[in-house]
Amino acid sequence: MPEPGLSPLQSSLPIAAARFGAHLATPVPDTGDPSATAPPAASPHLPGPPAPPALPLHPVVPAAATASMSAPGVSAPVDGPTTDLTSCQAKPVETELAGVLERVLRGPSGLGTAGLSLSLREAPPAPGATATGDPVEGRPIPGLYFHPVAEPDPVRVAEVGRRVRQWAVEEVRAVPEEWEDQFDGFSVSRYMVACHPDAPTVEHLMLAARLMVAENAVDDCYCEDHGGSPVGLGSRLLLAHTALDPLHTTKEYEGSWARSLEEDAPRRAYRSAMEYFANAATASQADRFRHDMARLHLGYLAEAAWAQDGHVPQVWEYLAMRQFNNFRPCPTITDTVGGYELPADLHAQGAMQRVIALAGNATTIVNDLYSYTKELAGPGLHLNLPVVIAERECLTEREAYLKAVEVHNDLMHAFEAEAAALAAACPVPSVLRFLRGVAVWVDGNHYWHQTNTYRYSLPDFW
Repeated sequence: MPEPGLSPLQSSLPIAAARFGAHLATPVPDTGDPSATAPPAASPHLPGPPAPPALPLHPVVPAAATASMSAPGVSAPVDGPTTDLTSCQAKPVETELAGVLERVLRGPSGLGTAGLSLSLREAPPAPGATATGDPVEGRPIPGLYFHPVAEPDPVRVAEVGRRVRQWAVEEVRAVPEEWEDQFDGFSVSRYMVACHPDAPTVEHLMLAARLMVAENAVDDCYCEDHGGSPVGLGSRLLLAHTALDPLHTTKEYEGSWARSLEEDAPRRAYRSAMEYFANAATASQADRFRHDMARLHLGYLAEAAWAQDGHVPQVWEYLAMRQFNNFRPCPTITDTVGGYELPADLHAQGAMQRVIALAGNATTIVNDLYSYTKELAGPGLHLNLPVVIAERECLTEREAYLKAVEVHNDLMHAFEAEAAALAAACPVPSVLRFLRGVAVWVDGNHYWHQTNTYRYSLPDFW
């Protein structure tokens, strides 16, 4: 059972519906985490989450992606007008309003809004450097559009690494001894600390770390590296999914199902990681994650069907599959890991869903590009975007890889434009913080791929 610590978040939706800028969630109580620093609330009336470091959205002046508004420099006052949540949609506006957009992206001001800054970034550092100018391991892909980030906190990296290893190896027995070097090489702690620098405590980071390990256990054991196969994948995924979305059945059969959750490492990891997560999240956040995991499993099944048939999809078909078989479940838990909630109605808005989808698509193509040589070295045909482009558009391997870089860059620019437009159209504090959290996850994901030289190396195309 989950260790005591995090208390379930309380939904902030009623406050969001009542006051324009006043639905910051109450921070999760202190868990005794020695690395956590939770300063006093900025406002005695509206306690907010601990102020994260300045983590701005990407610099962007979208071609048609700011928002029409009656007054420039909109901020979210504590006592503002009521807001129609269904109207928080991106609205196109002329490029000359970029100054208005910049002020909006700096975020709300006034009591209780510290830590919600969305100020635009300066020009990124030179390739091979972090946002602080320090050199990092690994070579970035030439021509790839990305934003360097600060090195993740080494104290948190070490503590998350210690805890997640104990959980994976001992608690859920998902990593046998012969796989431990691969588990260590994956560097999940560095990954999660880079992607969630605003997490209030190490235990918040552990929510993401356990889920990441569990998702990789399913991918490795069911689909790929460690005995995975497309044959029978649907049945295995369905049973594993019940570890996330419990079976509601009769007393006669409930025991058999419950015992099945201990039958293999992926199900043990899913069950345990979801228990920890659901214990800390609101009901809507937990259900959001289950939905995103169902999307992921649907993408696994499409790719497995193509593998069984020996089918190389059209490029657009491959990108459709990758919208489901992608990283989406990871950035959409950024609010839970950050100790607050983006209300369900705001998360479900079409504009927000487009932002999340574009972020997931861009980060997944990053994986295709960095893992390209690793996958080519494996047995059989492994579908990734460069391989599909080469096959379907009759290009050389180099030409296809470079075109895949362009596809990634187009997705990144679209993500940034849509995020900026939504921030301008709906400058509610939790929306702004969530958009920033997704943008930071995108950058942290690239950082991990670039610096994980244990797993990845680049092709010789330059």
